[in-house]
Amino acid sequence: MIIGPTLGRYFARHFLRAILIVFGTVFALIYTLDLVELMRRAGDAESASTATMALLALFRTPAVAEQALPFAILFGAMATLLNLSRRLELVIARAAGVSAWEFLQPFVLVAFLTGVVAVTAYNPLAAYLKQRASQIEAGVFARSQKFMPGREQWLRERRPEGEVIIRADQAVENSTTLNRVTFFNFNPDGTFRDRIEARTATLEDGRWRLEDGRIVAPGKQPERFTTLSAPSALDAALVRQQFTPPESVPLWDLPGFIARTRKAGLDATRYQLQLDVLIARPILLVAMVLVAASFSLRFFRFGGVAKMVLGGVVAGFMLYVATELTQDLGGSGLLGTAVAAWLPAVTGALLGVLALLYQEDG
Repeated sequence: MIIGPTLGRYFARHFLRAILIVFGTVFALIYTLDLVELMRRAGDAESASTATMALLALFRTPAVAEQALPFAILFGAMATLLNLSRRLELVIARAAGVSAWEFLQPFVLVAFLTGVVAVTAYNPLAAYLKQRASQIEAGVFARSQKFMPGREQWLRERRPEGEVIIRADQAVENSTTLNRVTFFNFNPDGTFRDRIEARTATLEDGRWRLEDGRIVAPGKQPERFTTLSAPSALDAALVRQQFTPPESVPLWDLPGFIARTRKAGLDATRYQLQLDVLIARPILLVAMVLVAASFSLRFFRFGGVAKMVLGGVVAGFMLYVATELTQDLGGSGLLGTAVAAWLPAVTGALLGVLALLYQEDG
């Protein structure tokens, strides 16, 4: 039986409002914490104004908040179902002959459509803003000492005249530009030749273009330069891939990015996994609804609400951990990307259905 349109819209409206409240709260919390961290780092950056830091935090937040969407669905579904049960609306619906499977239809539909919108519209916007944030951050902090720890990039290049090891404090995503970069140049016999330090380095047409730096060689005075060109045998596609994490590539650009990466002879597993994960996300959100329903349909007058909520949170967290674990296995090549993306979503949905069957029909 299909639930009536009026009752379905009523449940869907309450569920959607709960999702927006939870997601908006998480978004605001992430933005506030990121803004505080950016303001702390902005102390010695000349162009780091409050408005710039606020804009930078706003651009960085959507990509981080996207990871919290499954929990927004979980908590939103639990809050809505518990609230409907507290007000005895679910009791009235059951008395009218509406089963749990029927009044869960709007919840499943809203979760699925939310996943579709999140993948097709929100994800490309978040990825684009993340790239813009990387460019703004590079411009603001290029002369600053306060780069984020653990974000250094390393490259090794072999040339006829000797090996070069390149270290950068930051890389601009989806580009071949490095900030606060150091080139360690070695002779063919392995001995150290000199060190080149530059504010920025960009790989273009088989050459590195370095700006605003100095050359330091043993036994010589440092020699400053405004612009310097250095030959390079590195493939721009390889450099761009190394500097672009999968979550920074919008959904609609992923197929072309994967094709170009494979054409260049590079490993595209991480990007294929990201594409499969995004396609499977609506089913994962549906699984979160079913998990939440398994712990939220008990009547309030029976008590044990706190235990139900705790059980739902733990179950949702375990499903999220399983999702991250399978994605790590898929990224390392131990699992196929399709299996790694779809296994947690399908398994979670089936377990939720099984729990509901036991509660409602068992």
